[in-house]
Amino acid sequence: MRKRAIATIKALPRSGEKREALREKGQFWTPDWVADFMAAYVLRPRPAEMLDPATGGGAFFRAAKRYAKEHDFSISLFGRDIDPEVLRQAREGGLSESDLANVEIRDFVLSPPNRVFPAIVANPPYIRHHRLSGQAKRALRSLAMVATGQDIDGRAGLHVYFLIRSLKCLSAHGRLAYIVSADICEGVFAESLWRWICTHYRLDAVVTFSSGASPFPDVDTNAVVFLIANEQPRREFDWVRCNTRNPKELLNLVDGIATKARSNSIEIYRRSLSEGLSTGLSRFPSGEKSKFRLKDFATVMRGIVTGHNDFFFMTSVRVRELGIPPTCLVRAIGRTRDVEGEILTQEHIDALDAAGRPTWLLSVNGVLLNQLPPSVHEYFQNGEKTGLPEKTLIKTRKPWYRMEIRRVPPILFAYLGRRNARFIRNYAGVVPLTCLLCVYPKSDDPLFVEKLWAVLSHPDTVSNLRKVGKSYGGDAVKVEPRALERLPLPDDLVKAQGLEELVGPKQGTFGFEEL
Repeated sequence: MRKRAIATIKALPRSGEKREALREKGQFWTPDWVADFMAAYVLRPRPAEMLDPATGGGAFFRAAKRYAKEHDFSISLFGRDIDPEVLRQAREGGLSESDLANVEIRDFVLSPPNRVFPAIVANPPYIRHHRLSGQAKRALRSLAMVATGQDIDGRAGLHVYFLIRSLKCLSAHGRLAYIVSADICEGVFAESLWRWICTHYRLDAVVTFSSGASPFPDVDTNAVVFLIANEQPRREFDWVRCNTRNPKELLNLVDGIATKARSNSIEIYRRSLSEGLSTGLSRFPSGEKSKFRLKDFATVMRGIVTGHNDFFFMTSVRVRELGIPPTCLVRAIGRTRDVEGEILTQEHIDALDAAGRPTWLLSVNGVLLNQLPPSVHEYFQNGEKTGLPEKTLIKTRKPWYRMEIRRVPPILFAYLGRRNARFIRNYAGVVPLTCLLCVYPKSDDPLFVEKLWAVLSHPDTVSNLRKVGKSYGGDAVKVEPRALERLPLPDDLVKAQGLEELVGPKQGTFGFEEL
């Protein structure tokens, strides 16, 4: 086993133009300790060639050269990148002209190689869907349909299509090591994507990282490594959790000598494919399955999108200045940190109001502009003069000042947080903006609402949020409305509150049939 120091991870710019440039290009270089085990996986069969479709600074080329030298065989390196500047960085990192001779400056996804490779290792550009043009999205979805027969949701980022193209460029019996953000197996597109992958390829291992071992500690996303072979699919795979930046344990895993056990630095679980796909490949094994889901007892909706909070959401002082009548206002909450705990009362809203926080939403629906109170009419006219009706979200409304309507939800949910994702009992009777989700119990019976609240606020229920949420860097978790409806509720809590008899939900379905 080689004895090499773990490469120092360069600090990433946290803000400003340099950070924005990274986001635009999606460039976050792979540290050596991760590149080494990824290269070792694809090169263990000693292939003659290896492709890196997003060559970047050349981390995988250097790792491949180290592995081939140590194991005494030759490897030809091929690559793609769309940024010629990165080749300069690759040279500065120690790669020679001969090492980079087969690197093409071409788009790998839309202009792929006309051949396949026995080994592919990749850290694709992480470019989220909202940074892709409409034309690019259409082209990417079209190629996904041709390649997989699946219509990939438009919210998939470029890294999803990189994975599809990489797999299609993998020769029979070839191997792919792919490091990517966890949202690739947590997004709305994940089910159809991974169903296709796991019925055509063999998933050997999924490697995840604790926050203390993150390969990209300054990036607000969780990284996952997938080790996939172009072989007959299996019903089981290894799921690995790295708790320290320890390359030896990972290399042992690749060599097949790692123990299926837990240690301070690494945890290894043998999981069934059906359970992994149901739970989410980036998430810990599900353990015991719950019979109940939140959707058995409630529905979930996102909060109100105003289109321009500064215009529609205002303080009491602003309301008085403008002379807006109470009939045109709705009491609302505008940001998660305005709710400190798990109970929201009128006293809390009054305190926010006294502190100068906005708590009033201007909500006028079904009334023509010339029929509105003079003060509101004038306010909307001023908004028109500033071009407000042409803003992206607002211009889709007719009339433009029309506001979304939400019934007051008895329970709110703070859906994005590092350690503070939580359910909130809404005794204040406010509606939330997009900072919170609305939870509507299926019965308006006050006793039913309180019983459901007792289940949702319990720590055992809150701990289950990671089973349905998207994971981000720093242990953050984000739970979208449909995902929250799938939240498992502990059987003992549901039964203790008597909710099973009140609603009588059917046995919950928990996933994929065996593949």
